[in-house]
Amino acid sequence: MELQQMRYVIAVAETSSFTRAAERCLVVQSALSHQIARLERELGARLFDRTSRRVRLTPAGEAFLPAARASLEAAERASAEVAATVGEVRGRLAVGVIPTVAAVDVPAVLRDFRRRQPQVRISLRVGASDDLADQVRERVLDVAFLGLPTTARPQGVAARELARDRLVAVVAPDHRLAGEPVVTLRSLASEVFVDFPAGTAGRVQTDQAFAAAGIERDVAFEVSTTDFIVPLVAPGLGVAMMPSAYAPRLTGVVAVEISDAPARVEYVVWSASAPTPAATAFLSAVTDFPVTASPAPHAEL
Repeated sequence: MELQQMRYVIAVAETSSFTRAAERCLVVQSALSHQIARLERELGARLFDRTSRRVRLTPAGEAFLPAARASLEAAERASAEVAATVGEVRGRLAVGVIPTVAAVDVPAVLRDFRRRQPQVRISLRVGASDDLADQVRERVLDVAFLGLPTTARPQGVAARELARDRLVAVVAPDHRLAGEPVVTLRSLASEVFVDFPAGTAGRVQTDQAFAAAGIERDVAFEVSTTDFIVPLVAPGLGVAMMPSAYAPRLTGVVAVEISDAPARVEYVVWSASAPTPAATAFLSAVTDFPVTASPAPHAEL
């Protein structure tokens, strides 16, 4: 059994195609198919069901895939650890970010890190805080940037607090509250809201704030990404609450301070047990960058 065979299996599993897997691995399809067939003979089981329309893992393939990934990760980790002993940082770095990360300029950190460590290959994944934290715990990601309510803290991972921020109301330019210097949660109670799905970290902080104030609200629009916040808020379909440090990135809407606004905390998290040399170097780069200051909350965006 060879590491390259494992790479081929993983590529087919992730692309559901021998053709696309061969393109990803930069080999001809016949060579990839031959190596997988050879591995299947060695294992005594088929790893894929192949039809003219689709390729999918068999039960044997489902069992093989996690072990193959772990084996490749161990091999890459061994190579990176040896390189680190002679002062080289290489290997792969998987970074997760929430869409509203604002405490650190992630592209700037990556630019600086890439300049210092050109041999590291970097992958980025955007997602919700809870999902990203799970992926760090499972070592799918090396590092992640999260935003959590003040009542929560990352569990099962190493964490460093980056910044604390308060939420602001985000409304249409012609909204009745757009000209107010400051509003309260109660003054927002009659509004229709755009928010993240119930149970997510981005939603919990606002739900907790309204519940603590004894106020019910109507969340008519649930979105899984910030990409839909402005398209729904700008024409007046609803209002939203966003971190004040992130709100200036939105255009065509107005941010208004909330006197009793909930707060959130941004963290950078990493594996609690033996981060890779690349992850350690990246965390050092994050430490070198200043935390972004929160802007004045009331401004047209």
